[in-house]
Amino acid sequence: MKPGRTLLLWAIACHAVVSAGQTDLQPVENVSVKQIVTRLEENNLKRRQALQGYSSQREYHLLYTGFAGRHEADMVVSVKYEAPASKDFTVVSESGSHWIANRVFKRLMETEREAADEKNQERTALSEDNYDFELLGEEQLDGRPAYVLKAEPKTSSKLLYRGKIWVDAEDFALAKIEAEPAKQPSFLISKTIVHHRYHKIADFWLPVENLSTTDVRLGGHATLSIHYGDYKVVAQSQATQPPPVAGGHMPLDGIIGDLVK
Repeated sequence: MKPGRTLLLWAIACHAVVSAGQTDLQPVENVSVKQIVTRLEENNLKRRQALQGYSSQREYHLLYTGFAGRHEADMVVSVKYEAPASKDFTVVSESGSHWIANRVFKRLMETEREAADEKNQERTALSEDNYDFELLGEEQLDGRPAYVLKAEPKTSSKLLYRGKIWVDAEDFALAKIEAEPAKQPSFLISKTIVHHRYHKIADFWLPVENLSTTDVRLGGHATLSIHYGDYKVVAQSQATQPPPVAGGHMPLDGIIGDLVK
């Protein structure tokens, strides 16, 4: 398989699935893992039904070094989402490798647009239909209590992942993911790690940062980062023109859906 093809598969897998310093986990009392996951699914559905749309801006950066040389690219993209499943992407600027811009970043956008389909959301949702969960404990995440769960996929799919998730204990919302794809997209890829974080914006939990790294068996290493910001959200009860609710990019220690797919 060509190195370029491997890089593309890796980036798509990382984006389809998703670290700050760790603290000691505290035991959880009076709540079961089933109760947490059930509340998570229920609240995710309510938030999805209430979210009429949003606009935001993203910054993509990918750096690959290894046997195929060094390849690097940046892209700034404007994103507009309209419920229930419409996403439009407009490239604001790009620099660096045109191959990465055209074959990786734009393919990620196409994959995300396809993943917004309701049937695809069901197949990749963080639910008991797709995952087995284990409650590991509780800790503070960005000043808020969060349940820490181990997530094990029930099927080996590169659109699912295995690892740990943090569920906000007040809103029962996904706040953080540290994981790897349930299935590597290529035998040339030895390991991929994804760090994905969400932040509460208005009444919704939206992605603010994705950091993904991979090691290639022949010695290559790639790093993909996506920063999300400048959200303007439209909720069910709001007027057509959305007010700005957040600007710029959230700092790592101050923070990230459905996995943004």
